[in-house]
Amino acid sequence: MPAIGTSGHVPVMLTEVLDALKPEAGDAILDCTFGGGGYTTAILNASDCTVWGIDRDPDAIARGEALAKAFEAQSGKPRLHMLHGGFGSMQRLAEDAEAPAFNGIVLDLGVSSFQLDEAERGFSFKQDGPLDMRMAKSGPTAADIVNKAPESELADIFHFYGEERQARRVARAIVADRVETPFTSTLQLAGLIRRVVRADRSGIDSATRSFQGLRIAVNDELGEIERGLEQALDLLAPGGRLVVVSFHSLEDRIAKRVFGAATGKTTQSFSRYDPRAAMSRGDESPFVTLTHKPVRPGEAECLTNPRARSARLRAIAKRNPNASSCDKGLNP
Repeated sequence: MPAIGTSGHVPVMLTEVLDALKPEAGDAILDCTFGGGGYTTAILNASDCTVWGIDRDPDAIARGEALAKAFEAQSGKPRLHMLHGGFGSMQRLAEDAEAPAFNGIVLDLGVSSFQLDEAERGFSFKQDGPLDMRMAKSGPTAADIVNKAPESELADIFHFYGEERQARRVARAIVADRVETPFTSTLQLAGLIRRVVRADRSGIDSATRSFQGLRIAVNDELGEIERGLEQALDLLAPGGRLVVVSFHSLEDRIAKRVFGAATGKTTQSFSRYDPRAAMSRGDESPFVTLTHKPVRPGEAECLTNPRARSARLRAIAKRNPNASSCDKGLNP
């Protein structure tokens, strides 16, 4: 049976993600960040499993529904189910869809290539478009924040979310300029940032960090990650694997902390009524680390896809008390 493709979209670290998930026939897999459908397509082509795809972007849901029809036409049975919403609400979405416990869950954090490449979505500082940045196409836009937030709030957004060392200078310049001319476009904002932030030797565009911080603030990305990872642990079936691909230190730090708490390697903050709290009593943790340090993309991938350069992959598995150490469930 020929494999179904995804219109040229190549997801980051695809081989590594599949190696970590190890999808098998009959498995239920949750792709929490469907985006262009790259991971989902590869998973469905790799084994006779079923995938539930989550995305809050209505454009991604439309792409997923078309892909679901293609796989159903090929196999004669539904293999892809799309769930519209943020992955920070994955537990409710899965319950509403009456999905089973998942044998694998994957999250590809950050903005999707489709969103970056569509100037009208307002994520890119390389193409002119409305200053929007909303993944769900609802709620306050980036322009709302840039034009209305106090200088101190803007500085915090650029500093804490974008890790921009010149955050206060950027915020001060924005507040001064918006008095005469409100910010409405991506190139307008990028031009101001490039004016006040000197380019460094890394070759990274001066607007990169501030745009990142603004995007994270618009979409509450860090809060969404925190909520999503906690829920993902609960949605795993025994032996199930959770794989996270992050693209900057803020995302990776959250994954490292949540995974460390789940495996008992760091102080945890779960309720004492939660089974995971057993780790605080010195008992065996119900989760095991699959990646003792983050996995990095290969040199060849970084050369062909520059967006992969900052990617980090971490994976964790839920112990299966009924599996031997050599089984998929991992019970070392």
